[in-house]
Amino acid sequence: MRSLVPVALVLAFATTAAAQTDTAVPQHPSVVAAGEGVVKRAPDRAWLTVTAESRAKNPRDAQKQNADLMAAVLKKLRSSGLPEDALKTRGYDLQPEFDYNNGRQTLRGYVARNSLEVRVDEIGKVGEILDAAVASGATSVGQVRFDLKDRAAAEREALRLAVEDARQRAEAAAAGAGLKLDRIMRIEEHRAQPMPPRPMVAYRTGVGAAESQAAEPPIEAGELEVRASVTIVATVR
Repeated sequence: MRSLVPVALVLAFATTAAAQTDTAVPQHPSVVAAGEGVVKRAPDRAWLTVTAESRAKNPRDAQKQNADLMAAVLKKLRSSGLPEDALKTRGYDLQPEFDYNNGRQTLRGYVARNSLEVRVDEIGKVGEILDAAVASGATSVGQVRFDLKDRAAAEREALRLAVEDARQRAEAAAAGAGLKLDRIMRIEEHRAQPMPPRPMVAYRTGVGAAESQAAEPPIEAGELEVRASVTIVATVR
């Protein structure tokens, strides 16, 4: 269903700005219309985040354990058929952890975290990759987001539909005033701010998680909407 967009018909005749002569300079009557285009596509690419977390009494041990843990995760992911450029470190940190008792702070130990962004070019393998990451020692996985390999093509198609929609609205507005569309003088695209990725799946390993992680998690990609909106200015006669 198309959303309501404004259409403005402007019929203006003006004199020169200086108004120093008696000769009027007519301006062409014009119509301003907005249009929207929507393209729906099944996603063919996904990103997900895999995190390995380790704790120890001293920072060196926490770091070493985490390095070993992430090495096992990477090995498993590579063996699942993911190329090297599909694996990218997203963040790493090493921090102390404290216990608080009666207002006193006591050092408990250190926690090391390494987060990996994984690109999956086969939507049907997302659940398999999530399961493989957990099986190899990842302590949390999730933040799955879907996209298109050729998003630019979908954006161009949405833009074409938006211009077509705006032109049809301009023609309808002109016809309502007993006029006809003449020439399109201006087309302005309105780019919206990109929406932040919405986490689709997230779970952690640990005590009590055995049943929930026993099977590959079901992933439903659904459809993606690519939108474009424009405003056109056209002369009428």
